[in-house]
Amino acid sequence: MTIGVPAPALDGFQGELLTPRHADYDTVRRIWNGSIDRRPAFIARCRSTADVAAAVVFARRHGLPIAVRGGGHSIPGYSVVEGGLMIDLSPMKGIAVRAAARLADVDPGVLWREFDAAAQAEGLATPGGEISDTGVAGLTLGGGIGWLSRLYGLAADNLLGVELVTADGDVVTADDDTDPELMWGLRGGGGNFGIVTRFTFRLHPVAPAWAGMVMYPGELARDALHAFHEAGERAPRELSLVAALVSAPPAPFVPAEAVGRPVVGVAAAYFGPHGTGQELTAPLRGLGRPLVDTFGVTGYAGLQRMLDDANVPGRQQYVRSDFLKGLPEEAVAALAHHGTHPSSPLNQVLLRRLGGAVADRDPGATAFGHRSADYMTMIAATWEDPAEDPERHRHWVSETWNSTRPWAHGTYVNHLGDEGGGRIREAYLPGSWSRLTRLKARMDPDNVFASNQNIPPAGA
Repeated sequence: MTIGVPAPALDGFQGELLTPRHADYDTVRRIWNGSIDRRPAFIARCRSTADVAAAVVFARRHGLPIAVRGGGHSIPGYSVVEGGLMIDLSPMKGIAVRAAARLADVDPGVLWREFDAAAQAEGLATPGGEISDTGVAGLTLGGGIGWLSRLYGLAADNLLGVELVTADGDVVTADDDTDPELMWGLRGGGGNFGIVTRFTFRLHPVAPAWAGMVMYPGELARDALHAFHEAGERAPRELSLVAALVSAPPAPFVPAEAVGRPVVGVAAAYFGPHGTGQELTAPLRGLGRPLVDTFGVTGYAGLQRMLDDANVPGRQQYVRSDFLKGLPEEAVAALAHHGTHPSSPLNQVLLRRLGGAVADRDPGATAFGHRSADYMTMIAATWEDPAEDPERHRHWVSETWNSTRPWAHGTYVNHLGDEGGGRIREAYLPGSWSRLTRLKARMDPDNVFASNQNIPPAGA
């Protein structure tokens, strides 16, 4: 129901155009990061590629800045724009799994939990992220690192083709035969080159894994990080590893006396024989008596939901992230210290082991180029009350992040906040940046798609 003046008509648009007077406007404009509070002039809720094209033409005709929402997980809030047009792809939910060919066609409003469920119904999957309500679109276009990445590469490495709406509102298709340069840029270059309205992915057989998490008191943080590092150094590519420094949540499986106290967790998944997985994870589970040990045989869709409870939508968020080369004792000590002295009980210091299939491809083969990194950090301050002064949380993030900067080896574009052009360039190899700007100049010379980690057109 629309209240008051109706929204203007969009030629050829069959979706729903919301104005600020619409009853659903405030719900739809909200995104994962609760600290973002922007009010677009219009929200175009698209149901088809034709709707997306019509929305782009409408925005350009009226000089409206564009933001594109898939899953709405953009950390700096680029999914929504102040005073412009929010192109909302979330109603576009089509998933077609072609099991015999091990392929899937996925619409841009699909979340990973939806894609995982459809693919797992056939015993298949493609590498996704770590939070199940993240959008397939944004994660893939930035690279896409998750539980399967050491075994099968990035989400972007498994992207075979796209349908895309250009900055002129035209609809094109591309794959490695028809437009290899565009595909190169879409594999890590984010939403700079158009709005992808269909993704075609390669799928892989993925059976239930030996997986889970072990949690220890914060006093054992350094010991646990050492065990995590040692396990990663000798891990086969079938073993995926994540360490987390958090405060113990009030979950049924957490002892009451530990709730709210700093803890260290190590999560792992082994995609192979379960007995081998038990052997490889035994050192992680043997550092004394753990507070929690959830290891067992887990289906992939369940594994993908393991970290959801720590990443509830609508909370205030401030994040910094880097790739690291190595994990020396100084870095371990710094992460252990800061991670066990958080500014909020909802804060997280996450450390993911990389390598394996991520490192197999040549660094220049995709726009995502930091393939030789050993680890990825994600340092997140999270708090509930929007009225709370954010400065102490930002200070904690900055101190923690700076403590590992000596070993930084680039950064991950999907984890960037609103950090400026210099940090965006850190997400790409020096030789790739000029290539990206040339592709931007070809696909979007007027920088219509600028609400993102923006790559300016060459010559701009």
